[in-house]
Amino acid sequence: MNQDLANLWLPRSDTALVVVDVQQRLVLAMEPAIYRRMLGKLRLLVEAAELLALPTIFTEQYPAGLGATVAELLPAGAPIIEKTSFSCCGAPEFVAALEERQIRHILLCGMEAHVCVYQTLLDLRRLGYVVHLAADAISSRKKIDYRMALDNARRAGATVTTTEAALFQILGDSKAPEFRAISALIKECG
Repeated sequence: MNQDLANLWLPRSDTALVVVDVQQRLVLAMEPAIYRRMLGKLRLLVEAAELLALPTIFTEQYPAGLGATVAELLPAGAPIIEKTSFSCCGAPEFVAALEERQIRHILLCGMEAHVCVYQTLLDLRRLGYVVHLAADAISSRKKIDYRMALDNARRAGATVTTTEAALFQILGDSKAPEFRAISALIKECG
C-alpha cells in the first residue's frame, strides 16, 4: 500500500485519542448549541476509546485560569496533561506519553480548533505523526476560525474526518467484539 493511502487509515494497534482543552471556562465562550453537539461527539469518542482500549490523553490549557476539563467528559482516573503552550507538544510529558505507547496515529479533537488543536496538529505532523482531525468534535468561538482550521489542517497533511467515520475505521469489521456497543453509542450520542 502506498504511503499516502496508508496514512488515511486509523489502525487500532497504534492510534491514540487526544482531547484538547475542553475546559469549564472555555466552553462558556462557545455558542451553546454548537457546544452541545460537539460534546455529544466528544463523549462518543471518549466512551468508544475506552471500549476499544485506545490510549486517551486529555490536556488542559492553564487550568488555573480556564478551569478543569468538563466533568461530563472526563472518565475517572483519566490522565490529564497541563500545559501553557498552545500546542500540546510543548508539554514534554505529552510527547513522552505518545512515545512510550508507540503511538503513530492520532485522532485529534477538542478546542479551540484554530489555536491549540491546530498548533498541536502542526507539531504532531512535524514530528512524523499521522493525524486525523474529527471535524465534528472540534470547535472555535467563531465560524471563520473553525473553517480556516479545517482548511489549514488539510494543507498540513491531516485527514479531516468525522467521529463516526473514524470509529468505524478503527473497528474495521462488523464482527469486531465492540461493534454492537459502539453502534449503540453512536445512536445515543449522535
